[in-house]
Amino acid sequence: MSDPANHLIDSLPRKDRARLLAICEPVHLVLGEILCEPGQPTRHVYFPTQGFISLLASIDGKPGVEVGLVGGEGMVGSQLALGVSAVPLHGLVQGPGAAWRVTAAAFSDELLRGTALQKLLNRYIYVLMAQLASSATCLRFHQIGPRMARWVLMSQDRAHADSFHLTQEFLAYMLGVRRVGVTQAASALQRDGLIEYHHGRMTVTDRSGLEAAACSCYETDHQIYRALLA
Repeated sequence: MSDPANHLIDSLPRKDRARLLAICEPVHLVLGEILCEPGQPTRHVYFPTQGFISLLASIDGKPGVEVGLVGGEGMVGSQLALGVSAVPLHGLVQGPGAAWRVTAAAFSDELLRGTALQKLLNRYIYVLMAQLASSATCLRFHQIGPRMARWVLMSQDRAHADSFHLTQEFLAYMLGVRRVGVTQAASALQRDGLIEYHHGRMTVTDRSGLEAAACSCYETDHQIYRALLA
């Protein structure tokens, strides 16, 4: 796994990076913490370095299904780059860890000062849109097992570890199914020797086998990210 960092911040030119980091503060993301809710004004922008955040679409005003996952490759709050303050999705901490945080006001001011940051976020928003579209298509057309393999891989990429915390509640969000479906899918991957899953602790035991079991959406997401942001 790659070292914990935030790729967006690291991709900025040195002066722009230093100016952005000067207005950031280090925070710890707590498992289960809600960072933002749909329709509310954006208060903070988050750049995870070790933790990762689920983006959940609302159903009847409550978090329903995960449509995106943000770790060290991205950020939460990119709508500010579009001049929009309203939060579009629930932001729920799925993996605890470190992040950089900056107030919405300070970040908006920095967007006006730094053309490099705006250009970078334009590309990131495109990647995020592609991920959201991929998640919706995946949910509709792919079976539970390959979808679960995909989301476990995505979580592992952002956890920077082979073993990480992943509850059945989060897996149900990720897969858009009830917990019994989660249990069945996890049991199948465990029988195949690809994962171990006990008491909310997920361990990837065969990375290459899990990649082979995952649906094509996992590699598609990687290709889009590499093409625009690598």
